[in-house]
Amino acid sequence: MTATLPTAAPPAAPPGRTRRRRTGGALAGWLYATPTTLFVLLLFVLPLLLVLQMSASDWPLLSGNQGVNFPENYQDAVSNRFFWDSVVFTLKYTILTTIILLALSLGLALLVQESSRWKGLLRTSFLIPSALGLASASLLFYVIYSPIAGPFAELMEAWGFTFLGTPDGALWSTIFLIVWRYAGFYMLLMLVGLQGISEDVYEAARIDGASRWQTFRDVTLPLLKPTLALTTVLCITGSLLAFEQFYILTKGGPDNSTITIVQLIYSVAFQGPNNLGVAGALSVIVLLALVVINIAQIRAFGRKVED
Repeated sequence: MTATLPTAAPPAAPPGRTRRRRTGGALAGWLYATPTTLFVLLLFVLPLLLVLQMSASDWPLLSGNQGVNFPENYQDAVSNRFFWDSVVFTLKYTILTTIILLALSLGLALLVQESSRWKGLLRTSFLIPSALGLASASLLFYVIYSPIAGPFAELMEAWGFTFLGTPDGALWSTIFLIVWRYAGFYMLLMLVGLQGISEDVYEAARIDGASRWQTFRDVTLPLLKPTLALTTVLCITGSLLAFEQFYILTKGGPDNSTITIVQLIYSVAFQGPNNLGVAGALSVIVLLALVVINIAQIRAFGRKVED
């Protein structure tokens, strides 16, 4: 029996080397974070500070900053003759679009998930409109809705109607465009959430004798709440900031009935008043409203997910 000699412990690294290693790691971390930090500063923080300054200043478009004009800018923003009408219309559009878009996208996701033979074809077909930019899609539908050059021009002339000629027609025509454009994108998000639900849960529900409706109501929807929270926040935020589709399709008409709050900001800044101060005040009001709405949504869905 041979005795084993104790192995010597490796020599400890000199304190200077350890310190340099830690410094190098910290420096590398800062270097990795620098591009993102610059991106946030240049494209978010600085524009936000500029808008805050504009909202408190007398700032004509062509004359620059003329001094402090607070709180007059906010008073002028709220007293604008289109302010409350644009707020009501934006909320109406947001509610309708969110309900229709999320319900349809969930239905499409369920259809794609249940389909075995045509899954790839269905998924691609629903996603194709999402590859088109919103401005391009709006121009496409502007031609489709045209009573002169559109494919339904003769039909509109024979029946005496236009897609964009009435307030309700303009609203629903724009909603149809948005649903066509974004249904595939939200379907993909829903599909990811559905595929994250374990098949064992559905198997247990089938063993318990649950019907398809009961399985959807008591299993699918509760487990899909995180995805529903994400899609709801995205859809509501995007709808509240609607601009391109209405600017291209309706220009706020007919009779100023489809002016959104972002259109009003654009109009005050670059059309008519050319007042960047009041436009900045409107932008700050919209930003605060978005923050409050998103916090309320996140807290509400957070409680539901915990339950």
